[in-house]
Amino acid sequence: MEALSVKGTLRVACLQLCPNGDLAQNADSAFVLATEAVSNGAQILLLPEYAGVLHGSGRVMREMARSEEAHPLLIKLQELARESSVWILIGSLTIPSEDGRIANRSVLISGEGELVARYNKIHMFDATLPSGRTIRESSLYQKGNQAVVAYTPWGGLGLSICYDVRFPYLYRALAEAGALFIAVPSAFTSSTGPLHWESLLRARAIENGCFIFAPATCGRHPGDHETYGHSLIIDPMGRVLADGGIQPGICYADINPEDAVLARNMIPSLAHTSSFEVLVQSK
Repeated sequence: MEALSVKGTLRVACLQLCPNGDLAQNADSAFVLATEAVSNGAQILLLPEYAGVLHGSGRVMREMARSEEAHPLLIKLQELARESSVWILIGSLTIPSEDGRIANRSVLISGEGELVARYNKIHMFDATLPSGRTIRESSLYQKGNQAVVAYTPWGGLGLSICYDVRFPYLYRALAEAGALFIAVPSAFTSSTGPLHWESLLRARAIENGCFIFAPATCGRHPGDHETYGHSLIIDPMGRVLADGGIQPGICYADINPEDAVLARNMIPSLAHTSSFEVLVQSK
């Protein structure tokens, strides 16, 4: 998958949101920020995981799930993309699935307002946090089973969501399939964020010679849930180009997509992947 012949820089905007349990209100808030990003020259906008609704109650999350055709945030942003010729990644929407659970789905909207790619989160966050809070995403969400690289005017965009970032093989597969950029929309918890968030994202960028776009949620959400914020844009050498801090807002970076190609030529680790066996020595 090769980039089109696009010269100059690409302006990327990561929107940092603090969604609650009110779907209509969240859609309006996200649209206001998206419109601001467009007015500031962004060519691709990325929203975080759970951009439409984020509540600590699984019951509320299930009740607020909407089909793509009826989702107010998707409808609003498709119209904005069509009017402004910008590409928009909605980090995730909660969509009803056929088995009674919901899908945690990224959707990519083209500059014509068309929905051109979908990705359902593969890795479920089933964990007990340092605070003692237990999260079991697999009980509520239907896991995806397909990795996705979407074609954009600037090159391949690999799709992932939050907990996926802890599984390097997914990112290597996306890079090998042609991704120059990888999106990691997230609702990273406030307890694990200070420990792991930036380190994991920078590692994924360095390992694969790719840009990382990581829009995040921030602040306190209903149901005693708090997320870390710090949306990040990272270059293929692992340098942080933009950090969204801890409040709702937008962080921008002007990037040259060719820097990913240059990084891979300089450190060609993608070409050096080897198969091997692991010898386990007996005690």
